[in-house]
Amino acid sequence: MAVKLHRCSVLWAKFGAHPCWRVQRELDAKGISYEIVTGPLSRSKRDVVTHLSGQSSFPVIEFEDGSFYREQSKDMAARIKDGKLFDGHTAAPVDEITVMSDADEGVDADGA
Repeated sequence: MAVKLHRCSVLWAKFGAHPCWRVQRELDAKGISYEIVTGPLSRSKRDVVTHLSGQSSFPVIEFEDGSFYREQSKDMAARIKDGKLFDGHTAAPVDEITVMSDADEGVDADGA
């Protein structure tokens, strides 16, 4: 099962305290296959994430069955590190990472 990592569009921000990078780094470390779906920096324009999780915060992990996982990034990273991300789900084989943007999702630059 491939997962989607809904995260901010600041893909170059690769430092420990950045919430999106913290979770992405743990997915990489565990060899978990995922697809990156970037979203707008403005919380008010994060319709996809709000629809999935009921809140406008990144990151969010979406499973293939449409369910999602969202906590504080340090808790998400710890769960992934402990090998518990797929508790209740089936893990995906390691695969290449796909990066998608809002444009790929049919959302224009203004989030509409």
